[in-house]
This record gives sequence, structure tokens and C-alpha cells, in this order.
Amino acid sequence: MLQWVFKSFAELTVNELYAIMRLRQEVFIVEQNCPYLDADGKDMKSHHLMGYLGLDLVAYSRLVKPGVSYSEVSIGRVVSSTKHRKRSFGRELMTESIRQIEQLYGPVAIRIGAQQYLQKFYEGFGFVRLGEPYLEDDIPHIIMVRCV
Repeated sequence: MLQWVFKSFAELTVNELYAIMRLRQEVFIVEQNCPYLDADGKDMKSHHLMGYLGLDLVAYSRLVKPGVSYSEVSIGRVVSSTKHRKRSFGRELMTESIRQIEQLYGPVAIRIGAQQYLQKFYEGFGFVRLGEPYLEDDIPHIIMVRCV
């Protein structure tokens, strides 16, 4: 079972920030072979959900306040460690992400820019696709919204 830690950017320790950046780079840049600027300026305006297995960060998401990425609150940088993919930590991560958003903002709509191949995964949490696919860093994405 994962231990969840939820913090604003200002509350993060240097070690937590390092673990977050390492996990995001491990998956989004190295595994997906996609060089892009991960440090996009949104981290400071977001809350960070970290899922630990012992001392290892194995799941993470960034909860972006309304008005930063979209007019709605958003969940981004959803990632789980390659070493633990078969353990359903992604499902736990999304469930906890939605729970944390509801604690922060109440029952609100959530908008995400999802990698297209994960559409069914996000539909399992009540997200619906809006519009046509688009390329972001040469990876097909779709906009999805979860309404209340």
C-alpha cells in the first residue's frame, strides 16, 4: 500500500523535489524518448501528490490550480515508476488525486490533457473526451473533462 504525501511547492523539501524531477524525467523523457522542457513554470503554482513505497517515490501527480493550464483545475504529470507498473499504482494515484482536488476545491470539473492511448484508463474515472487528438511533443494527446 502506498503512503501519500501531499504538499504545495513551497512545502516540498529539496529531496522530495529531486525525487519528483527524477521520476518525471525517467518516464517522460527517457522511457518515452521525448526531449522536452519538463520545468514549465507550473510547479510553483501547483500542489504535488507523491506516492511512496517505503522510501521510494513510485507514483506522482501535479494538481494545477484553475487558471494556470486551463480555466478548470487540472491533473498533470501523472506518472508511475516503470519498476512498479503492474501493481495498479496509477489507479490509486488518480483516485487520490481526485480526492485531494475535492478537499482543496470542493466538487469541481477537472480538465486534463491526456496521452491518447490512456483514454480508456481516464474514462474509468469519469473523464470524457472533448474534441480531436492533437500532438504535444510529437505524442498524440486528447483533452478530457470530468464534470461533477
